[in-house]
Amino acid sequence: MKYLPRPTAPVDDLLIRPLEPYDTDEAAQVWWRSRHAPGAQLPPAIHTAEQVATWFAEVLLPDAQTWVGLDDGRIVAVLTLDGDDLDQLYVDPEVAGRGIGSTLVDLAKDLRPGGLALWTFQTNLSAQAFYRSHGFTEVRRTDGAANEERAPDVRMVWGKHPEAVTD
Repeated sequence: MKYLPRPTAPVDDLLIRPLEPYDTDEAAQVWWRSRHAPGAQLPPAIHTAEQVATWFAEVLLPDAQTWVGLDDGRIVAVLTLDGDDLDQLYVDPEVAGRGIGSTLVDLAKDLRPGGLALWTFQTNLSAQAFYRSHGFTEVRRTDGAANEERAPDVRMVWGKHPEAVTD
């Protein structure tokens, strides 16, 4: 499957800023809508929407670096970096395909010039193609035993990340 952006207008006035305490519910809703959008190639979430909101407030806000992308004052995307892992990247399905995810990947690269790594599910072929288009390469696959969903996943890296395979 090839990643093809939707033919929609770009977002001209995207504001990216750190996640604030008052953002956590809205950011969690973006995560939830993205995970449950028609055609999403992700396993079902194993937590409720309320549990996800609590996770944003009690884990992502204090323990990771999370940014939100706003369009017209509304949160439309979430990016979380945990060390050199691109841990979360979700764009509201209503604005997907407008370059917001690419803008956030560029931010992540700027913030981690030494390299990045991420996990994506093996079923999420669109995400794998998207990350490959941004220079990420696959370094391994697992049976998913180490993730909460117990779904097979793919490890991808960019730049001079320590897990990068060198010839």
